[in-house]
Amino acid sequence: MKAWRSPETPGIGALRLVDIERPSPRANELLVRVRAAALNFSDLLMIDGAYQIRPDRPFTPGQEIAGTVAEAGSETGFARGSRVAGKVPWGGFAEYALLRADMAIRLPDETGFATAAALPVAYTTAFVALVEDAVIRESDTALIHAAAGGVGLAAVQIAKARGAKVVAAATGSRKCDLVRSHGADVVVDYETGDFVTAANEATAGRGADIVLDTVGGEITRRSLRCLAWKGQLLIVGFSSGTIPEIPANRLLLKRAVARGVYWDHDRDPEMVARCTRSLMEFLRANRIAPVVHDRYALDDLPRALEDLKSGRSTGKLALNADRKQASSR
Repeated sequence: MKAWRSPETPGIGALRLVDIERPSPRANELLVRVRAAALNFSDLLMIDGAYQIRPDRPFTPGQEIAGTVAEAGSETGFARGSRVAGKVPWGGFAEYALLRADMAIRLPDETGFATAAALPVAYTTAFVALVEDAVIRESDTALIHAAAGGVGLAAVQIAKARGAKVVAAATGSRKCDLVRSHGADVVVDYETGDFVTAANEATAGRGADIVLDTVGGEITRRSLRCLAWKGQLLIVGFSSGTIPEIPANRLLLKRAVARGVYWDHDRDPEMVARCTRSLMEFLRANRIAPVVHDRYALDDLPRALEDLKSGRSTGKLALNADRKQASSR
């Protein structure tokens, strides 16, 4: 099978599309014919050797897949041809990938593979953050940073589905228009506006009850200025490349909480299953609508990663197995 490999040399430029042996599933695993594989910032970090999970090199990156079961292990309860999506530790940017059966999401026929590929990581992370950790309520106001990105746009949709008010921040008019079209009540452009002022004005000076931060750096520090009394700062990632130092006095004076958002199937199996059920219900009811750009073929991976890294993209980017050749720039 064809698979992308990250060798001893880190970085996107070192990636190579090669032929490797197709794996065989163990009793609790599925061999999935990958039809769509979504990209995440954690893929960039893993390829650079800067992520907390560091597989032995060479390895195949990619953590978010959707496709059909080509082979099913004896203990999985899945049949060949079943439509599934799931999170894999790595290995998704290939024609086939191994997926643990307990991490597989059964897909209805009406759910496209590209849409499904956004659920296992991005939407689950946003749901864990807002619903499981912050327990968002209708009376809450949530400030969502990088709101046009994969996790950010998912968070906007989930917060609105739960009845909360959303202040969304993004860069540029195109991204702001996208966020607004998905229900954000107030949208602020990082280039021309001030999200601290916007959040305070939207709440009559009270501040945001919840701040979802995937950016880090100065964004995190400034967010503390518009956090409400007993507010919650949800730390999801550091796409800016800078891990901030959070001044504890800001939390103390507002009786606020800074919470790290991290989950996995082994520590949180019941929670993940609960989130998956809710997300599938939201999807069927059209309360969430993943925005996935699957214009990339398998051999487009380096360009797709560069687009993700540059911040030019919106929503989720995904490799589309049905594309036989690299798309034009």
